[in-house]
Amino acid sequence: MGISPERRSLPMSLEAVPVVDRKANEALMNVAQVMAPLVVAGLGEDTPVHLTCWDGSELGPPDAPLQLTITSPQALRRLLWAPNQLGFARAYVSGDLLVGGDLLTALSVLEQVADPDFGPGVVIDGSTRRAIVAAALRLGIVGRPPPPPGEEARLGGLRHSKARAAKAIAHHYDVGNEFYELVLGSTMVYSCAYFDQEPGPAFGLGEAQLAKCDLVSRKLGLKPGMRVLDVGCGWGAFVCSAARDYGVEAVGITLSQEQADYARRRAIAEGVADRVEIRVQDYRDVHDGPFDAIASVGMAEHVGMAMLPTYSANLFALLSPGGRLLNHAISRRPGPPERFSRTSFIDRYVFPDGELEPMSVMVEALEEAGFEVRDVESLREHYALTLRAWVANLEANWERAVELSSAGRARVWRLYMAGSALAFEGNRLGVNQMLAVRPEVRGASGMPRSRARLLAQQPPAPAAVEPVIVVDPQKAAAPAFSQGV
Repeated sequence: MGISPERRSLPMSLEAVPVVDRKANEALMNVAQVMAPLVVAGLGEDTPVHLTCWDGSELGPPDAPLQLTITSPQALRRLLWAPNQLGFARAYVSGDLLVGGDLLTALSVLEQVADPDFGPGVVIDGSTRRAIVAAALRLGIVGRPPPPPGEEARLGGLRHSKARAAKAIAHHYDVGNEFYELVLGSTMVYSCAYFDQEPGPAFGLGEAQLAKCDLVSRKLGLKPGMRVLDVGCGWGAFVCSAARDYGVEAVGITLSQEQADYARRRAIAEGVADRVEIRVQDYRDVHDGPFDAIASVGMAEHVGMAMLPTYSANLFALLSPGGRLLNHAISRRPGPPERFSRTSFIDRYVFPDGELEPMSVMVEALEEAGFEVRDVESLREHYALTLRAWVANLEANWERAVELSSAGRARVWRLYMAGSALAFEGNRLGVNQMLAVRPEVRGASGMPRSRARLLAQQPPAPAAVEPVIVVDPQKAAAPAFSQGV
């Protein structure tokens, strides 16, 4: 962050400011001086932070790893009316509060301030709230609450009902396929990649995502002619790869119309449209089983604790005896379930109604439904690498991302992905692939007796080269793209 010659760094606390009569000189204080007690209350006395305020005044060392800019008095007003994570989120998304420099480094600093079990964040307690009120009064900016940013989710209806679930999915996934392609890359896979090789020029995010699709196929034991269901199919990467590389008949379901449109065009472009069906459908409305295998990758997080028994029972009923389920989902650390918070940044701006549960809760739900859980693999470090790659993609294409969505939406994604990368690295979040089977009569599983044999299966034919996906069907030369998809 550049610093004008006329600007100067100010002490971190008011006590360090040489003021003979504080009451008489309050009118002469600049914004940074007024904000100093708030910074100390929220971040602590020793946090290496540099603050730039809307009047040009500054606070803290210029080369601090945490660079904050308050561009408008609206930021403080937002904190005054919502002195919690929601207030900070609204200030950040609206651009009233900016985080400069390397975001991952900045969030690492905040991790050291916050409770390590819940970081990164800021300390929001009584002293912080008092400091917010005092600063607002001194600056004369007390007023009505500013309207929330347009990127904030506004859902109605019963939590986890079909109608509300569709709205929640649309909020997150219907941002625009071109926006997602900037972030996710050409494979358009929005879940943890599988870095079975060291990341580098020869094995990047795209190769790791294709490796994940192949890993799921091998765990499911896919063979030509099998009927496979992908619950939460996203943009169709897995169903297309399974049909192309393993010769299966695949059905993919999603609640996002934009995802479904893209996945249908993808199936045509990859030459597997005759073996891939994409539906806009809730998992509770699938009644045309049985399937020989089911994949659910990055979808269970949207189900909710109350619906996990329904989710597990429905998938069990859709499988043939001996059929396998691969459930790939993020998990939180064990402990009492957290009370649902309507002031969460993640809930309001990223994944409305999303819920994370410990791995054991998912295992119990599957077993209660009748599944036998045969294999569990943690991919926690893989997801940290994936998220760092997504952050790098977003930052490298920042101007285009803002053009395709909004500055606020791009900020949401930058903060959520960077924070999530640190959460996986710090073991505050996990991600696990659970392989379960619906036992046959008398309990037979039909599974290999060793994990090595489970993963040894290879595609029946050489895998095709990575396809080039065309987002806009009007740009495609192939006439098949005009067939109403």
